[in-house]
Amino acid sequence: MTEAAFGRGRAVIELKDAGYGYGGGTLLEEMNLRLTPGSFHFLTGPSGAGKTTLLKLCYADLTPTSGEVTLFDQPSHQMSRDDLAHARQRMGVVHQNCEFLDHLPITENVALPLTVSRRGGPGEDANLADLLGWVGLAGRKNALPPELSGGERQRAALARAVITDPDVILADEPTGNIDWEMSLRLLQLLVELNRMGKTILVATHDLSLIRAAKAQVSARVLRIAKGRLQLAGADL
Repeated sequence: MTEAAFGRGRAVIELKDAGYGYGGGTLLEEMNLRLTPGSFHFLTGPSGAGKTTLLKLCYADLTPTSGEVTLFDQPSHQMSRDDLAHARQRMGVVHQNCEFLDHLPITENVALPLTVSRRGGPGEDANLADLLGWVGLAGRKNALPPELSGGERQRAALARAVITDPDVILADEPTGNIDWEMSLRLLQLLVELNRMGKTILVATHDLSLIRAAKAQVSARVLRIAKGRLQLAGADL
């Protein structure tokens, strides 16, 4: 792993020789990564390589079985429950299988993080309307989740991830179940977030998406191979 893969300057999320294993086996080992403010990273690797596991280590859904994960300058294993909750409020996560509460309209689903953190109010209502417009869902705000297309669900998931204005966006295969045109639309939204200063980490198997992104933004591409993290080749 080269210095470029780690990034320079202060890290918002850092893995230091982090590993993860279960059932007596090792899935990831000696993971070293620095996500610095405003950086854009892609994470690639074959199915089952551990991309989702690495993302879960980044937002402290999993605890490393070796090494250390640091979130906003605090080692995750030393953080209290309140510390972890505060750190997670600074991270927006787009899961591979975006789940919603099917009985609530999409506008309420997107606003759930505000409801949970008790940050709702007139000003936030205006922000919510702007956000739905930004992701192209203003006309679908009253639709129920089962009524949305795959692309609409993914854009709603991204809106929900950024509603609290997080510093970091972690996305797990966000374009895995949508067509190419919608994939490019979602990519453009991520690029716009990065240009606003957000740190972006996207796990994907879609090399065409990575090539499209690199034409617009300076992005590092990392690959998990045989349980270790490495810089991908320049041919991507």
